[in-house]
Amino acid sequence: MKEIVILGSTGSIGTQTLEVISNNKDMHVKALAAGSNTNLVEKQVNKFMPELVCIYNNGKALELKKCLEAKGNHKTKVVTGMDGLVECATIDGADIVVAAVSGMIGIKPVIEAIKTGKDIAFANKETLVTAGHIIMPMVHKYGVKLLPVDSEHSAIFQCISGKYNNKPARIILTASGGPFRGMKKEALKNIMPEDALKHPNWSMGKKITVDSSTMVNKGLEVIEAKWLFNMDFDNIEVVIQPQSIIHSMVEFEDGAVIAQLGTPDMKLPIQYALTYPERRYLPGERLDFYKMSQITFEKPDLETFEGLKLAYEAGQAGGSMLTVFNAANEKAVAMFLERKAGYLDITRIIKECMQKHKNIDNPSLSDILEIEQDVYSFIESM
Repeated sequence: MKEIVILGSTGSIGTQTLEVISNNKDMHVKALAAGSNTNLVEKQVNKFMPELVCIYNNGKALELKKCLEAKGNHKTKVVTGMDGLVECATIDGADIVVAAVSGMIGIKPVIEAIKTGKDIAFANKETLVTAGHIIMPMVHKYGVKLLPVDSEHSAIFQCISGKYNNKPARIILTASGGPFRGMKKEALKNIMPEDALKHPNWSMGKKITVDSSTMVNKGLEVIEAKWLFNMDFDNIEVVIQPQSIIHSMVEFEDGAVIAQLGTPDMKLPIQYALTYPERRYLPGERLDFYKMSQITFEKPDLETFEGLKLAYEAGQAGGSMLTVFNAANEKAVAMFLERKAGYLDITRIIKECMQKHKNIDNPSLSDILEIEQDVYSFIESM
């Protein structure tokens, strides 16, 4: 029985992970963690009966504890806060931790899980983007697997698996282009949150959907790919593939390009991370090449979608600039969703924060968390 911890069980990745577990009788949920959605967590606990559950919000955790006890569940321990997240991530007997909690809050639990020798199914971009220089040496030191869950990174991982020591010459990350593909900056001035949340192909959480529309998400994936696959930024290319059929590609030294294709369904990379190196049957739609009219490619417009350009600049700078890029985007997107900032303000805010920052080459975890707060304070003072 594979014992699984899910950090971020109420989000898009978390809920789909639980669907995958439901279809695999040799998987069991050891622990769950979420932010404050006690109604959904209670349903998850009742169905999967984990040993431990964390609700980050203390008041909501007490609420859940009372609800479970009132219904006779005295076996599932309820914890809260960062200590609770770490307790879930390091619980004895777990084999793999699905890191799907949103934001930089996920860094410490992942670090502690690695220290206890647990494999990580990775869906938290912020951790690698801001702390890749800390995480990757630890992965090698403790001999754990870091298994990508993002569809693009899973595609790359699948393309290079079993290729012996043949390191890719180039990674080609595909992007759908989001809902505003082909539009120019002038046309984006009056975009509202409801417009940005209409992704043409994928069903995701609000923050990542907005990131996809600005192409900041693809920038985060470029940085993530650098750490996961030990590639220079000059050898990581982004191409628009609007149909979301090719999830990413790898070019080798001899010019051969290997691609991973599939329908836009996140359960495939989730299941592959949980069962690696085994492939199992997964219910769902299959590609029908007779019905597929075309697969097309476009070059990204870095002038309109400046977030991708800024990501490459942050990546080339390295160090703490990566934290600034990530934190500024998190805050700006939150403000946009709350209608406190315009759509084009997102990249403007990121750019201004990067211009202000004095880079630190090798930031510690405390540096990273302090810089995050400094960025938030600077934005609030704008």
